[in-house]
Amino acid sequence: PVFAAGPAAPAHIVGLAAGDTGTRIGCGGVAVIPGDIIKADGDGVVVIPRELAAEVGAAGVAQERFERFAKEKIREGRPIIGVYPPSPETQKEYEGWRDPEDV
Repeated sequence: PVFAAGPAAPAHIVGLAAGDTGTRIGCGGVAVIPGDIIKADGDGVVVIPRELAAEVGAAGVAQERFERFAKEKIREGRPIIGVYPPSPETQKEYEGWRDPEDV
């Protein structure tokens, strides 16, 4: 997807501004630094500082894994409350769960 305020540059020269590349910017109230990772979809945009990429990626994988577990438990008839977010009992069960997608 493309994220833009409009389909083209303003028609009048007064609406144009000089640009640059390879420099820090602010976009939507967020600092964006050269080397940052940008991930966007129809729900929005996220900026991940390169030095946090591995940590953020691991957290995302862990969250996806937990959500597979939670969906499985809810499909089995468990009430959502206590599964998501997990109660201490559910958390303990999750820690012993074998994800069918684990290699």
